[in-house]
Amino acid sequence: MTPTHFTISSAFLLGLMGLAFHRTHLLSALLCLEAMMLALFIALSLWSLQLDATGYSTAPMLMLAFSACEASAGLALLVATARTHGTDHLQNLNLLQC
Repeated sequence: MTPTHFTISSAFLLGLMGLAFHRTHLLSALLCLEAMMLALFIALSLWSLQLDATGYSTAPMLMLAFSACEASAGLALLVATARTHGTDHLQNLNLLQC
């Protein structure tokens, strides 16, 4: 495994472990998801550069656009839950309460 692959894999796994173990605030969960998406974006970009294929160069840009949409939807949910529940703690969010 090259140092580049190790770095990208460890960045993705750190984001995944942060999402799995530190689930107290919604904002920290969204930041961990964004870190995972950025690690995948870098991996796809380096993969298309290593192959020297121009056909694969659109995939990282499409993924970056989807991650930007995911970030904006996540921030909108964060604002909505902070307004309705008064906090962004994930323990206080219950779908059974109206």
